[in-house]
Amino acid sequence: MEEFVILVDENDRETGTMEKMQAHLEAHLHRAFSVFIFNQAGQLMLQQRAFTKYHTPGLWTNTCCSHPRPGEITIDAAHRRLREEMGFDCSFGEAFSFVYKAAFDNNLTEHEFDHVFIGTSDESPVVNPEEVASWRYATMQEIRNEMQHQPEKFTIWFRIAFDRVDQYFNEKLKS
Repeated sequence: MEEFVILVDENDRETGTMEKMQAHLEAHLHRAFSVFIFNQAGQLMLQQRAFTKYHTPGLWTNTCCSHPRPGEITIDAAHRRLREEMGFDCSFGEAFSFVYKAAFDNNLTEHEFDHVFIGTSDESPVVNPEEVASWRYATMQEIRNEMQHQPEKFTIWFRIAFDRVDQYFNEKLKS
């Protein structure tokens, strides 16, 4: 089944739709989201992307990420994908957004307007093996140390969002 993404401008205004792989081949800016779920101990749930993913296979990243479908509200898509990838759902809210562009070795380019959602849950995931190879909890300091020594183990969007997620979590969710 063909999947389509929502094309947007730099202000996240919809400009059309395009088949997902075509959008990545042609590096069109499109809407995306990243979900970061912390447990009550303040550890972030990381996922290792399945080794069969079309880009960045086997890399560690945030709890879940994807694209809303045409006509789908972004937060609804984020809840849908959290259930599809990690097998649970919880409350979360939008913290910030950012635009990034990154080319990969397979001639695909991520050019995304990424909405970042942050929440808290102690629910254990039941991962979809087609999406997720593994998962783990880690403190932000443990992740920061890992990224300093082996940044190539993490997705580019995760590395870009990391500091802002850490700041947001410390300011908003721990208070």
